[in-house]
Amino acid sequence: MKKLIFMTVVMIFGLALFSGCATMPQTWPDYERNAENKMVVIQEKIGDGLKTNALSPDQSQMFLTILKNIRTDYMELRDRRVYRDEWDRLHGRLDALGEDINRALARTTRIEEPRNGDRIVALQRRIDEGRINGRLPLTEGREFQSRLDSIRREYLRMTEEGRYTTSEERTDISRRLDSLETELNRFR
Repeated sequence: MKKLIFMTVVMIFGLALFSGCATMPQTWPDYERNAENKMVVIQEKIGDGLKTNALSPDQSQMFLTILKNIRTDYMELRDRRVYRDEWDRLHGRLDALGEDINRALARTTRIEEPRNGDRIVALQRRIDEGRINGRLPLTEGREFQSRLDSIRREYLRMTEEGRYTTSEERTDISRRLDSLETELNRFR
């Protein structure tokens, strides 16, 4: 009987210890990268909406202000050990902003070439898929990820605080994405 009580206490202690470890704060690089991707896409949608007059200047400014607040919160979470629900809340805010922008843009539909933000997201998916299915060797996967992260950070820097990219800046980002995509195509 004493052995049974002892085993029960040890088991309860072990479960308590394990469950405590599972909920400890940690870094979430995938959540960080996904938030960056969402911010890039949202920034481009706002800029394109303003350029095509699908969004009024007031709407664009409102969306940019919301994005700036989210970006401030993102910078506070970046590279910190936090609970996953903090990232989930940030992603929820980004998703809600994206939906609001989509609703505002819904009245105009145009077919145009893929935007740089969409290309960044698509290349991220391809790198992730290549890593998961083993078609992308580890060293190349790291190199491609590093290059894409660099392009994404440069693009975010160019568009922060609602600044619109110049034609030259968009062309440079597009050229770098083309180069990365060409090299990534070797591993199909």
